[in-house]
Amino acid sequence: MDRSQKAESVATLNATFNEVGVVVVTRNLGMSVAQSTALRGKIRDAGATYKVAKNRLAKLAIQDTDYAGLDEFFTGPTAIASSVDPVAAAKAVVDFAKTTDKIEIVGGSMGSQVLTPAGVQALASMPSLDELRAKLIGLVQAPATKIAQLSTAPAAKLARVFGAYAAKDAA
Repeated sequence: MDRSQKAESVATLNATFNEVGVVVVTRNLGMSVAQSTALRGKIRDAGATYKVAKNRLAKLAIQDTDYAGLDEFFTGPTAIASSVDPVAAAKAVVDFAKTTDKIEIVGGSMGSQVLTPAGVQALASMPSLDELRAKLIGLVQAPATKIAQLSTAPAAKLARVFGAYAAKDAA
């Protein structure tokens, strides 16, 4: 990598750090190409990104961002998973780490809050933003459904009474 490529890489990483809601730092412990491809696919499906970056360049990119506390995690063969959704990247990496011992969660950060590996796992256990939205919509719709059922129930009961009288008179 020449100097201009390094500067471009630092600028790209810095822009990423300024846009995302969570960053998870992982250590690659000899993943095969197939495992790496599977991990990238799983992370992409979750709406997150996964990037292997040189530690020195990553340390330069996190300066003057909320993720400056991640400096100590960039040692050895590391990679960065990030997402705008505060749960997506953590959930995808933790789910993949359960299937193989070739990846280690080093730590992470949610804004300026630095997370230990246990903190990243706790974050991954939380419902995603879409799941929370679905639950909220369900809670909002439930009372309206009950009101509609209550308003139509008396009319249905009245119709059944009239039907019973009509059947009685016909018999």
